[in-house]
Amino acid sequence: MKNIEELIQKAVELQSNGLVTGQIANELNVSRDTVTWLLMRSKRGAEAPAPKDISVNWSAIGKSSFRLRYISQALCDMVLESLDKSDQRADMVVGIGLSGVPMATMIAEELGVEFSIFHGYDSQKERNKNTGIFSRNFGHVKGKNCIIVDDVVSSGSTITDVIEQTKKSGSNPVAIAVIIDKKNSETISGVPVNSLIKLARVD
Repeated sequence: MKNIEELIQKAVELQSNGLVTGQIANELNVSRDTVTWLLMRSKRGAEAPAPKDISVNWSAIGKSSFRLRYISQALCDMVLESLDKSDQRADMVVGIGLSGVPMATMIAEELGVEFSIFHGYDSQKERNKNTGIFSRNFGHVKGKNCIIVDDVVSSGSTITDVIEQTKKSGSNPVAIAVIIDKKNSETISGVPVNSLIKLARVD
């Protein structure tokens, strides 16, 4: 996306295709607040100042399995280094649907461990209920040491939900792996964050 107008147009297009705020935020790699602002601005020209957010387009990586494999290997290497420092081990990789799943699959294969998928919430109503769930069609996290994988950390709310649901399931989250961390976090809910890129605002 080159400018705000393109972001607004894409947000409106995604909404007209039936996506809700959370899904649009995931597609555009922006916060839910930013999606709300973009959609409001499309209707009447936003009076409120734009939220402080950064749009991330990593499709040049995502469209190539070759590039995605190398990014996944780099993340895997960072996670292994983190686990060595904390004297932890992992026996499960959890991919956050949709964008974290391809990398999580490759990391699980590289480590020779089980793989699970977490479906996050898509609407504000679901978000308030904290209703993300693990897919029953993949590995079960109970009793496992889990690496959590996603593409981008925006607010950290989805990863926080995964951590909470992982602990409720009787497992132990030991590391987080993402391509880009927009929060510039060392940890989220006490779990170390491993990112290829950390963004820090200077204003």
